[in-house]
Amino acid sequence: MKIRTLSINKTRVLAIGLAVAIFSTAVYAAVTVILAVGTIPESELFGGPATVTVRTLTINPGESLAWHYHPGYAFNVVKSGVLTVEEGCGGEQTLNPGDSFEEMQGEVHRAKNLGTDPVVVYNTFIMPQGQPTTINIPNNERKCGPPVTKDDCKADGWMNYDHPQTFDSQGGCIKWVLQRPRVTIPAPY
Repeated sequence: MKIRTLSINKTRVLAIGLAVAIFSTAVYAAVTVILAVGTIPESELFGGPATVTVRTLTINPGESLAWHYHPGYAFNVVKSGVLTVEEGCGGEQTLNPGDSFEEMQGEVHRAKNLGTDPVVVYNTFIMPQGQPTTINIPNNERKCGPPVTKDDCKADGWMNYDHPQTFDSQGGCIKWVLQRPRVTIPAPY
């Protein structure tokens, strides 16, 4: 009888532990479908090879994606639903079907579906070859950054940034902005 009671208790502990593991883990139901992947042998964006990935992303009602950034660039078009993009430094942008937006290299953000219909977004990623399209922030922690212009560092703005690093002073922030690699795309004549 003790063996049977012990076995039942082990089963209960295992079932409770499994339930806790399943329900305490953040599960994202967003679905991505890769449509195409190609390589640019010599990309002017990165001064070397780049990978282009085209996909669809579907975000279900009530879902918020993890805080993340892209090591390259993402160009996006909302196909259906209402998408909310929340910036790591604060602020939100609401986008409707037909709206397009870009996500700059290293900019921390997340996408949310606050509506009642699924959101479908077409994404085109251009990344340095060998880099993933997306890097999630550890522990889904909200981060602010990076600064883009010298003005972002002024009026104590430098104190807000914690991605990809923090700054000790306004001067340190400005120096980082000035030394950050810039991408210049030549315009055709």
